[in-house]
Amino acid sequence: MKVICQNQYSNLPPCAATIGFFDGVHRGHRYLIEQLQAKAAEAGLPTTVITFSQHPRQVVSPDWQPRLLTSLDEKIDLLAKTGIDQLVILPFDRQMAALSAHTFMEHVLSDKLNVRLLMTGYDNRFGHNREEGFDHYVQYGQELGIDVCLGLPLILDGVKVSSSTVRRLLNDGHISEVHQCLGRDYSLTGNVVGGHQIGRQLGFPTANIEPKEPNRLVPAPGVYGVKVCIVGSETWKNAMMNIGNRPTFDGHHQTLEAHIFGYEGNLYGKQIVVNFIFRHRSEQRFDSPLALISQLKADAKLIEQKLQKEQES
Repeated sequence: MKVICQNQYSNLPPCAATIGFFDGVHRGHRYLIEQLQAKAAEAGLPTTVITFSQHPRQVVSPDWQPRLLTSLDEKIDLLAKTGIDQLVILPFDRQMAALSAHTFMEHVLSDKLNVRLLMTGYDNRFGHNREEGFDHYVQYGQELGIDVCLGLPLILDGVKVSSSTVRRLLNDGHISEVHQCLGRDYSLTGNVVGGHQIGRQLGFPTANIEPKEPNRLVPAPGVYGVKVCIVGSETWKNAMMNIGNRPTFDGHHQTLEAHIFGYEGNLYGKQIVVNFIFRHRSEQRFDSPLALISQLKADAKLIEQKLQKEQES
């Protein structure tokens, strides 16, 4: 896959393209790309995915804070696995946000990127204030020599798979449904930082993880079965993770703490990748540290057993 960034748009061959932010590169995105690849093969054109360096809404509404499923680097890696020929990363700024759909199609898609076939997602709109829709794109395409077609959504259990669907499921802690939509485990990468040492005092030392990307969506508070890998290592270890405010100790800010089964090394200053496998229970407040310790022992036993079973299956 060739990655094309700003100032690299000259002399591009005619192509078939789709456009969007593609956060998460979930199964719905990949289904759209498969449809594009089929159309491109019929037309004898290479495939291009067009995306943006930052979420367009961040430019239009500067106070809005996104909760993203993937970083740009992760998105590039995931899109490369789809087998597309080219990935174009556009720098979305106020100037681009002000373009009408017609101007965008003419000066960016046609003149710069040489798009001759455009497949839009079922709910995708572009151009200033997203004022125009698919019928307008078809009309403009006829004027510009771009064949515009509409991609079909991927529907699982009656629900259209979309980035907003995945975010909603993560916010509700529905990890198995998230896995179904993504076609893989949801993951995040973080730095191991100093904490309050409460886990160690309770007999459950934890790695206190600060997400590498501050805008990364963190799943709902609760206790999770996870797999972790130290960046630079290829070994995945089973762990349980608590996401929450430590209500038993009157905590006031959210922490992500992973207890890695059987691990005794020093992780401070290292980066860890966390893959979420299942949600074990919601966050709870206990009457005493002893009650919490008892619950943690039960949690650890059940989570380790379940992770081991999944690993063997």
